[in-house]
Parts: sequence; structure tokens; C-alpha cells
Amino acid sequence: MLRFSTAGESHGEALVAQLSGLPAGLSVDLEFVNRELWRRQQGYGRGGRMKIERDSAHVLSGVRHGQTIGSPVAILLANNDWKNWIESLPVEPGDPAKHKRVASPRPGHADLAGAVKYNFPEARYVLERASARESAARVAVGALAKLLLRELGIEVLSHVIAVGSARLEKPISWEAIRAVAEKDNILLSCGDPESEGRMKEQVDIALRTGDSVGGVFEVVAHGVPPGLGTYVNWDERLDTLLAGAVMSLQAVKAVEIGDAVEAAGSFGSAVHDEIGYERDRKDSFTGFTRRSNHAGGLEGGVSNGEDIRIRGYMKPISTLRRPLESVDFASREPVKAAYERSDVCVVPAAGIAGEAMVALTLARCALEKFGGDSMLELRRNFEGYCQQLRTF
Repeated sequence: MLRFSTAGESHGEALVAQLSGLPAGLSVDLEFVNRELWRRQQGYGRGGRMKIERDSAHVLSGVRHGQTIGSPVAILLANNDWKNWIESLPVEPGDPAKHKRVASPRPGHADLAGAVKYNFPEARYVLERASARESAARVAVGALAKLLLRELGIEVLSHVIAVGSARLEKPISWEAIRAVAEKDNILLSCGDPESEGRMKEQVDIALRTGDSVGGVFEVVAHGVPPGLGTYVNWDERLDTLLAGAVMSLQAVKAVEIGDAVEAAGSFGSAVHDEIGYERDRKDSFTGFTRRSNHAGGLEGGVSNGEDIRIRGYMKPISTLRRPLESVDFASREPVKAAYERSDVCVVPAAGIAGEAMVALTLARCALEKFGGDSMLELRRNFEGYCQQLRTF
């Protein structure tokens, strides 16, 4: 099974990610991995931390001579800001006077719940691990999952469909989503310039008023064959796994697959994807076709050959330059919530982290279905399955 874990604190020395289960012989393009990390740091409304960190993957194990060797891959991402926190967050006891307390919890953040759970007198340690900085480690290993999926003809990308009250009002093609991902100047990762302009206005309002703003990103997996996931057990359904993966991202509070929200208020005749058949169709695994993709590429917990579409709904960032009311941990007296350097809008960045989680989930399901300790074996098994689909 493909498994990953991350370690590290927001202002600690480094983040570390470990990914085990990759077949041997997968070519690892570090330029691609580093570009994925760069994409996560872009977007209008990002905070001062992005001016400090320039994430670059340092592979410690599992890759030699440009290829995976079957053993766990460990990646280190150094935190450039660590030099400013060495005395504040030492491994040793250090000087308590130099500790930087988070004296009042932020509404909407893990501060208070985490402090109560772990019996901390304030929220510094909660902030350090609950921070979305951790998602950089996920993006690093997610890039490896993307490289694996590419070997099977599967691509995973994202785009933004809402920031605040500004929404994308027109369908966006796969080609347009890919064009957004290939840009070197990322604004809000929306495929429609007019909609992106209205989204920027929402961020500008938040910037002027000391507020923050949330939104919605959509991750699209293109080229996924039918048959990933299963309906036979609740915890093996692909929609279960994908929803949990995207929901695990910091600040994501809801997940939608396909047009689920709209479908909930519609009649079945308007939302179910009618089926056709074209025997010699080249862009279909089986010849079966759909007139629409309201289901988002998943039916009964199984991929159906259409693009998988999953949306993450992000709440606004909890750290505000104009803080909300809170209570001091020590005195229990009313105070303003703590403030640290933060972003105003991170919806495009969350989309990149969403890509990583979707890619890791699909790669896991692909390896479970097709198996293989080497890329040669995996490709052989996958090609055999594709032949089976063509003759279905």
C-alpha cells in the first residue's frame, strides 16, 4: 500500500515527508517536484512568509541515480525562517524568557481545542503543527504520486471556482485548466480572466479591511480508467477516500464531488449522466460515453472513466490583522485574538495541496488494483487491464 506521513513544525528547522510503497524504477524529476512546491507558494493574497521561504525538495532516501529503488522515499524541506526561531523553539529546554507565547486563541483555529486536548498553557505548539505550512510536505510527496500516475496516462490539476462571493460562471475545459497550471505568473488560478478579476476584488476588500476571505477550488483528475475503487465495502469506496483526503487539508470545511450540491436540489432526470456507445471512439477506455459528467467521474464508489472532479470549500484564514474577540489563556480576561504574520487568501495554494491529496489517493488505488514491485511490472499489469477494457 502507498503510505505517507509528514513531520515538522511551521517555524521549526524543517518539514520531513516520507512516502513508502512506490515501485522501483520510477523516474523522479526533481525540477517537477520543485515547481509543484513553487506553485503552492503563489497566488494573490499570500502573506510575508512566502517572501522568506523558497521551498526546494532535498531527497534523503529512496531515490538513486534519478529513479526510485523500492524503499521509502524521505524528503526534507528546510525552513528558511528557522534562523529567527532557534532560541524561541529549541529542542532543549532553552530560555523560557525567549519563548513566543500565543497568549489568546484565534476563533476558527485549532488554538483553543488543541491547547485543551494536550493540556498546553497557551497555543504556540498547537499553531506550529496545525499550520498549513505542513501542506508543503504533502505537495512534495504528492508530486511523486503525480509522476507515477503520469506513467499510466493520468494527470491531476486544479483551478479556483470561487473567492468570497465572486464565482466562476462558465464551464472550464481541461485544456484551460492545464493552461492555468503552466503559467509562470499566478494570480488566483482561475481559467476565466473576467471571473478572476472579480475574485481579485474580493481579496482587495479583505486586504483593505484587515480581514481574510475563503473560496472554492476544484481538483480534476484526467485520464482515470474505470474501475478504481469499489462499492463492496464502505471504507474502500473511492469517493470515501477522496473526500477524506481533501477534507484533511487545513481550512477545508466541505467537499463536493461532481455537481452534488446542485443535484441535491434537482430531479434525477436533470442530473444523471446518460450513457451512449461508440465502438471505435479513441478517447474512451471502453467505447461507453456520457452526455455530461454531473457525477464527477464516480458512481457507486468506482471511477467510471470520466474526469474525476472534486471541490474543496475553504473557510477564510483564521488569523486576522483586525483580530476578533478572544480570552487570555492565563487571566481568562477578554482580549483580542493573537495575530502572527499570515495570508489573506490561500485558495489557489489549497488547490495545489488538493491536487497532491487526490494524486496520492489515486496512486494508492492504482497500485492496489494493478500491483507491481517495479514500474515494468506495473505497466504490464495496467496495459493488460486496458486491453481487457477495450474488449469488454
